[in-house]
Amino acid sequence: MANAVIHTSRQIAQLRQACNLAAETLLLVGQKLQAGMTTDDINTLVHQHTLTQDAWPAPLNYRGSYPKSVCTSVNEVICHGIPGPQVLRDGDIINVDVTTIFPKKGGWYGDTSATFYVGDPSPMARHVVEVCRVSLELALAAARPGATLGDIGWAIQQYAESKGCSVVRDYTGHGIGRIFHGPPSVKHYGRPGTGLRLKPGMTFTIEPMINLGTPEVAHLDDGWTAITADRSLSAQFEHTLVITHDGCDVLTRRNAVLVNSEDKPWVEKLPLSCFVADDANARAILAEVGVSV
Repeated sequence: MANAVIHTSRQIAQLRQACNLAAETLLLVGQKLQAGMTTDDINTLVHQHTLTQDAWPAPLNYRGSYPKSVCTSVNEVICHGIPGPQVLRDGDIINVDVTTIFPKKGGWYGDTSATFYVGDPSPMARHVVEVCRVSLELALAAARPGATLGDIGWAIQQYAESKGCSVVRDYTGHGIGRIFHGPPSVKHYGRPGTGLRLKPGMTFTIEPMINLGTPEVAHLDDGWTAITADRSLSAQFEHTLVITHDGCDVLTRRNAVLVNSEDKPWVEKLPLSCFVADDANARAILAEVGVSV
């Protein structure tokens, strides 16, 4: 396993700027999202807003072939959906994955995503989205010095599978900083006490992809879009974090409620991954699965 980079406090402050911009962009998407818009409308919104911040959308021309500035993954699409003419309809769920480079030349990468509800979702759509939301929260709570990557993966896996969902194995979280994807590879499944031991200054993403059905993946001919092999619904949430001396600091933490995702009456706003000052009910939910925040 390649060594993870240990960042200085100054470097973390620079990374935080990129992460703040990515979080701000995701908030803007939530405010504008509605049935009838296309996924390409989301791309235009993200692209134009990013440029106004003296930043650059990292997905654009990634590896010389990704053609858009954001990933939009609707319903059975797990990740890397390419924006286009697809019209969002009432009942859809959509993950929007934003990565911002700031400053735009030689800058740092801030990476975050969330799954949004379009209109009134089905009970099964609600289930997979909320299982994924809590899975990320539990993973963030497990990310602390002395813990291992296996602890993070297990936190996600045991919760998602206990709720009848599955964890995608084909894609992982990743180290991040001055490069988009670096070590360590952060699996969203695993065994406690295994893998890289975490140290303060490590920065990486956690981005579980949770399916209603099988964890198996299929790919479209565009070379990017990953979908569930059984065409079941899939959800994803992602944050960039840094390991601190007593836990983790979520660098892509948002400063407002994420509209069309966290604002729904059935959503429990969780203290690490959502916008919430102090929510006793959220902490009680985590306590039920053995996590103290």
